[in-house]
Amino acid sequence: MLNERAQILLRTLVERYIADGQPVGSKTLAQAAGLDVSPATIRNVMAELEDLGFIASPHTSAGRIPTSRGYRFFVDSLMIAQQRELFDPARVMAAQMSSASIPSDSPQRSIAAASQLLSQLTHFAGVVVMGKRQEAVLQHVEFLRLSDNRILLILVTNDGDVQNRILHTQTVYSAAQLIEAANFLNQHCAGHTLSHLRAFVEADVFALKGEMVALLNAAVSPATGGEHLLISGERNLLDSDDLAANVQRLRQLFDLFDRKTALLQLLELGNQAEGVQIFIGGESGLAPLDDCSVIAAPYHANGEIVGTLGVIGPSRMAYERVIPIVNITAKLLSSALSQ
Repeated sequence: MLNERAQILLRTLVERYIADGQPVGSKTLAQAAGLDVSPATIRNVMAELEDLGFIASPHTSAGRIPTSRGYRFFVDSLMIAQQRELFDPARVMAAQMSSASIPSDSPQRSIAAASQLLSQLTHFAGVVVMGKRQEAVLQHVEFLRLSDNRILLILVTNDGDVQNRILHTQTVYSAAQLIEAANFLNQHCAGHTLSHLRAFVEADVFALKGEMVALLNAAVSPATGGEHLLISGERNLLDSDDLAANVQRLRQLFDLFDRKTALLQLLELGNQAEGVQIFIGGESGLAPLDDCSVIAAPYHANGEIVGTLGVIGPSRMAYERVIPIVNITAKLLSSALSQ
């Protein structure tokens, strides 16, 4: 493992790069670290850190920048040590967020507020996964024809939340058929979740009219229910110099947001462990996130994990500030959902 001098230099380099966004040279590093060592010693340690894969040399500069492995070592080891030495950022952040509140009158409002709070505080993209166990109870279903092959599905929940989803169909349905399908669903949806309704339709599909089967299956398909991903502040990422410099990667990132499935699978990993989880660069397994970090944490309702929330931003982020924000927001949302 790295000796104390190498750890100090790596920590200083990561902190300077996060703050300035510029490659850090040996002279700057020596001054910032406050070590009484020769320039040759600094260069030797830098070369060692580069050989170990913690830092890299951009082609356009003689300075170094952290790699994903360097960020990971910083988050797992160096940042924790620094917190113990200087202060507890989580305690400071808790005091700053003491006035923040998440409404508890509706799960949907609570989740939307948490997503927006994450985005506002970090100026990154705030994401919240609403798990199946938090699925709302349906009160009313309605279909509205938009065009020959596009139908608007309107779902009204018992807490007054209205969800609109567009269905793409192969068949052209008449207004009378849409009313008939809505009446059928309304007879069986009151007081039940969409998952319950889906199971009912699948079990009784043989009793339905053949021409209506496709529409009903589309209305209750897993794509329109189950886990739901809410993203706030995606446009904040356009303000990140690190991400905006690579237009192609930025397009891939926004395409990932649109498709959501792969991102859902990544965030669901947060349900498998307590506390904050951090995916840096390629650790996510998703190419569009190679230049990003995902910080996620599970949230609860009455002691049971019901979903995950987090932020997506560039790998060059102030981890010591963002991690407590995610952690505390998860606690605030858990409190709201448990009331």
